[in-house]
Amino acid sequence: MFQLSNDLSQSSKPEQYTALAEMARGLLADERDLVANAANFSALVYHSLADLNWAGFYFFDGTELVVGPFQGKPACVRIAIGRGVCGTAAQARATQLVRDVHAFPGHIACDAASRSEIVVPLVAPDGTLIGVWDVDSPREARFDDADRAGMEALCAVFVELAWGRRQR
Repeated sequence: MFQLSNDLSQSSKPEQYTALAEMARGLLADERDLVANAANFSALVYHSLADLNWAGFYFFDGTELVVGPFQGKPACVRIAIGRGVCGTAAQARATQLVRDVHAFPGHIACDAASRSEIVVPLVAPDGTLIGVWDVDSPREARFDDADRAGMEALCAVFVELAWGRRQR
């Protein structure tokens, strides 16, 4: 049985993300199903970090981003590449750290309570776009460079273990 550590709030952000990466490695280590791993990864992050109202995946289907496993309120189902924060991250293949979503041109408001957002593009080792990892907060300026580094490290674990060993 997997045990979720609930004492991360007393640690620095780098320490929180190091612990989360270790937990993610353990959680994903023995499972090859992409959907199962994405679901557990979403739950791990959502229930481990403070001030989140959405955490989940949008997978690229060859044309657009389609919602995958997540934690939070129901979400937008399809997002065009280049549209909103998720579509911008996918198109640019660069993490988008948005302190105030209301100031982001073309922001897609799936949950009106969201005030800040971080989106990490998921790219396979061969350069293929997998999708994006999207995390929202009801608190403005919730995410900073420590979150960027931590989320990117977490996503590297996901790509390595969940995408790299997925069932075909």
